[in-house]
Formats: sequence, structure tokens, C-alpha cells
Amino acid sequence: MAKIEFSRIVAFSDGVFAIAITLLVLNIHIPKELHGESVGAALWHERESLLAYAISFAVVGRYWLIHHRFFGEVTRFDSRLLGLNLFYLAWIVLVPFSSEVLGDHASDTGGIVIYAVNLAVVALLGWVMAADAHRAGLTRLRPEDEREFRFRSFFVALVFIASIPVAFVAPSIAPLLWLALFFDPLERFGYGRVERFREVFLRSVAPQTGNDSWVVTGRRRSVPSCLPTRSRLWPLSGPCLSDASA
Repeated sequence: MAKIEFSRIVAFSDGVFAIAITLLVLNIHIPKELHGESVGAALWHERESLLAYAISFAVVGRYWLIHHRFFGEVTRFDSRLLGLNLFYLAWIVLVPFSSEVLGDHASDTGGIVIYAVNLAVVALLGWVMAADAHRAGLTRLRPEDEREFRFRSFFVALVFIASIPVAFVAPSIAPLLWLALFFDPLERFGYGRVERFREVFLRSVAPQTGNDSWVVTGRRRSVPSCLPTRSRLWPLSGPCLSDASA
């Protein structure tokens, strides 16, 4: 019974995401009477709505992927997790509205602020939901995976929050900051360094031990357990540094 109830919660959440992401396209309108104007020109007049649709579709899709992966690691639920999830979905449902406001008032500070606040709150609620579920022991997430999930949510929220003061100074520039959502700084700069360290470490340390273990502060550790490993959600994880300093 518990498994069935949990499946209903996940199905309901997926349904809310599906409806929200579908409603985004309703914000794009082409009048039936073009009055001598071409369809291409009419679409050009809807360029701000099309841009809002593209951004919102990508962001909501990303939120769904994160939400889906998170609930894939949830083993059980309680009333608090249910309440947080409902509150989270309530802000997801607002995205088509804030996206329409952005499309209609893309050059206005108010439209940008409403949209940025909406999506920043979604990201922060995801962060709170993951942290609360981890503290309550409701997930299978390892500590490093849980920290990664929180970092990703905080990074998304930070991008949108940072665009708010910019919108008051230069409304046309503020949306450009959202392109940072497609840039993963740790993935680009951090993971390569860890992989190089991992390779050098295996070549230099493992052969000296004669087996697959090495000694740290008088204790024998296996090489795989102390090396930085790629987690399921984030490339930088592993207890190597904490073990070495223990």
C-alpha cells in the first residue's frame, strides 16, 4: 500500500510538471487576421514571448529532471515532505503565468523581477525539500550526493536572484545572466582536475603498496574508497580529503 501511495505522489508531481510545461505554449499568439502582414512578421512580433517560452521550457524541464532524480532516491515519505512537495509544485504551476508576464513585458523591470523571483523560489524550495528529506532519513542519497543536489539548487537560485538588481539598472541585460544556467563551472574546471589527480594518484601510489590499499595516518584504506569519485548527481565527490585529514 505504501508503495502504491508513493507512486501516486510521484505521478501527481509529474502530471503537474507536464501541465505547467504544456501551458507555456499558450502564451504565444498569432492573430487570425494579419491585415496584410506576413506570418513571419507576426512571429517576429512574438519574439519576446517565444524567448520566454524557450527559457521557461528549458528551466522547467531541468527542474523536472532534478525533481525526478530526487524522488528516485526517496525511500519513504512523511507529512512534511508531502507538504513541501505541494508547496514546491504550487510555484511550478506559477511559471506559465510569470512566463507570460515576461513575454509581454520583457523590457520592463517588473516583468523580469516577477519571473526571476518565481524561479528562484522554486530552486530554493527544492533545496529545502532535499535537505529536510536527508535529515529525516527519507532518501538513499549519500551525503556527497545530497550536498551536490543542494549546491545545484542554490546555484540556480543565485543566478535568478543576481538578475533582479541588474533588472533595475539594465532590464535588457538581466535575462542574459540566465544563460549561466547552461554553464556548469565545476563540471568544466573542477572535474578535469580531479580526474587528472585520480590518474596520477593511481599510477604513483597504488604500485608502491603491492595491492589495492594504502596507509593514511596508520590506517589501511582501499584506493577506491579514498579517491574522489563521480557521484550520481555531481562530478566532485568522495571522502579522500576528509579521510586523509582524519
